[in-house]
Amino acid sequence: MKAKKKIPKFVTDDAEREFWARADATEFIDWSQARTPAMPQLKPTLKTISLRLPEPMLRELKLLANKRDVPYQSLLKMFLAERIEHELRKASARKKRA
Repeated sequence: MKAKKKIPKFVTDDAEREFWARADATEFIDWSQARTPAMPQLKPTLKTISLRLPEPMLRELKLLANKRDVPYQSLLKMFLAERIEHELRKASARKKRA
């Protein structure tokens, strides 16, 4: 394997951005040695959506949330997460049988 070039020291962030915009990173970094960083404090990105629900369904959701002492939107996210996990497990089981 060819020896990698040394990454220069940069005086400013702009100088570093300009350098990497022109440079080929494979000449400086051995990507085969790269590891995925652990970022335990990283929060998932949230996307706001508009969701239309029948009023009776929303009322029931709010009642259930109140009984569990959680906000109804949090309860809805929990329900969605559980269902998504269920569907993914079901799809995975079908693939294994096929």
